[in-house]
Amino acid sequence: MTPAPHHAPSSVPSSAAHTGQPAPLSTPPSEARNRPSNPWWVDAVIYQVYPRSFADGNGDGMGDLPGVIAQVPYLQRLGVDALWLSPFYVSPQHDAGYDVADYRNVDPRFGTLADADELISTAHDAGLRIIVDLVPNHTSWDHEWFVEALAAEPGSPARNRYVFRPGTGDNGELPPNDWSSIFGGPAWTRTENPDGTPGEWYLHLFDTSQPDLNWENPEVHAEFESILRFWLDRGVDGFRVDVAHGMIKAEGLPPYAGFANMVKDAGDLPEFIDRENFVPPTPYFDQDGVHEIYREWNRVLAEYDHEPCLVAEAWVAPVFRLFRYVRPGEMHQAFNFAFLVSGFDAQRVTDAIQESLDEAAVVGATNTWVLSNHDTVRHVSRFGLADPTSYPEGIAAEDEQPDHVLGRRRARAAAMVELGLPGSAYLYQGDELGLPDHTTLADEHREDPTFHRTRNTEAPETGRDGCRVPMPWRAEAPGYGFAVGAAEASATPADPWLPQPEEYRALAADQQVDVAGSTFELYRELLTIRGELDLGTGAFEWSRFHDPAQGIVSFTVTTGGGKHLGSGEPIPTQTVLVLANMGASPTAIPEEYTAAVFSDDDALVNQQLAPDSAAWFMKQSAPEA
Repeated sequence: MTPAPHHAPSSVPSSAAHTGQPAPLSTPPSEARNRPSNPWWVDAVIYQVYPRSFADGNGDGMGDLPGVIAQVPYLQRLGVDALWLSPFYVSPQHDAGYDVADYRNVDPRFGTLADADELISTAHDAGLRIIVDLVPNHTSWDHEWFVEALAAEPGSPARNRYVFRPGTGDNGELPPNDWSSIFGGPAWTRTENPDGTPGEWYLHLFDTSQPDLNWENPEVHAEFESILRFWLDRGVDGFRVDVAHGMIKAEGLPPYAGFANMVKDAGDLPEFIDRENFVPPTPYFDQDGVHEIYREWNRVLAEYDHEPCLVAEAWVAPVFRLFRYVRPGEMHQAFNFAFLVSGFDAQRVTDAIQESLDEAAVVGATNTWVLSNHDTVRHVSRFGLADPTSYPEGIAAEDEQPDHVLGRRRARAAAMVELGLPGSAYLYQGDELGLPDHTTLADEHREDPTFHRTRNTEAPETGRDGCRVPMPWRAEAPGYGFAVGAAEASATPADPWLPQPEEYRALAADQQVDVAGSTFELYRELLTIRGELDLGTGAFEWSRFHDPAQGIVSFTVTTGGGKHLGSGEPIPTQTVLVLANMGASPTAIPEEYTAAVFSDDDALVNQQLAPDSAAWFMKQSAPEA
């Protein structure tokens, strides 16, 4: 099933005209869009749904697929083009579903396979595409393959689906090598033989409950191609690939005493980078062999006519290594983490944008832009810290507490940069409400294995629970309306699986939808204009206002021109100037533009753009005859 094309309304909303200038701009009809033959994902705005925290359809305290179905009208109203769903597969949930026990079924906590089919159908009927998560680096230890492997003999075909090795030391009592888990502690766990004696060791780059698959085994390749087809046949429109830079390990599993932090870097990099002969410093990430896997998968997706896509979650450095994943014939998109980690700093944002545009051009790929996701401290909280470029692993009650008023102001400005850039944009659920992390969550509520595996080590990590707190839908309802079906149910809903901070009350959706000046309405307006003017496929250029040394990020995106495909009539040229003030002083604004949108009501002061603010300025040029 393929959804109908999703377009924003047919004119820039009247609220865009804040300057007393002429009326908002008209827009060419859809058949005259810049590049109508592009696949849908080239300029899509994709909304990440974290199912356990988005909406609870049955009142048990855990989000689920019926809850997502119930909120499709909300997402349609927001104006996004697609939903990306974090894992909802059968799982013991030791790592929030990223430990998959059955890739072809829905965990009962989240609903049924019929619910998944209904969600796909409902989204498509609403003009929304569906991307699902795929976790190919590892399975759950509850997966039938691993259960079989533990019961099998060393060297058996069942064990060859995973990475089993004998130990070192006099009696095999030491791990096969010195690799560390990304979640803390060793990356190896020893098994026990049926007779109770110590056995082989298995590799798990993440939690002990997540054994790594052996991608040197053709059976693993065949299984995942089958999984792709299973979901493509049900109508999904793409796959976000978890740890896309993993799977292949360096030959011989060589020693590596370092610690690879996925979120910040890919290991220690030399000062001089030889692009042609670069060797990844981490022997279990970004190995060349992963690219053959994605060429195989690309060929599978090419069998389907609804333009499905592959999206890489690949925390690799330098940036040119990331864009190798989106070379022709491989993946279609890769998350731009350089932009995400640049913080609220004009020079760092400038560098991230320019380098991303340059490297994308080398391989002929589109760019993606993202500010937050389920693995990062939300940008409202990061931008409210004393150093808005810092990147904490989590924020606890004993840490510096962010200024969320300042952080939200900066987040609204950053959204105007993100959504103004050509390419595809990703929103994390709650970005459109200006949600912060829960920065005072009590330890007894934490579930992230990162927290539990590192809490008694020299480098404890707070973990990611703070950004995964359930969404607030209604300010005065229990759990802020997280149980979206509670109004029709007779039973009192259970408390949400993670407690929500008090500040979520004022940020609930019912306090923002249709409320002028709210963060939701700002996002909706930006998405409408972005769709109207086709900014995602526009031409980028730094503007004359751009001055990162003074804290100013500014660029233009130009669309239109040429002639209508049907009538041959000339098309007006549309230009949007994005101006973000990340500095300490007000800055001048252009005078020659005909309409404007500001990040908040205090952004324009004495005809200057205030610090921590942003604006879009728009003008339309008469078409050439």
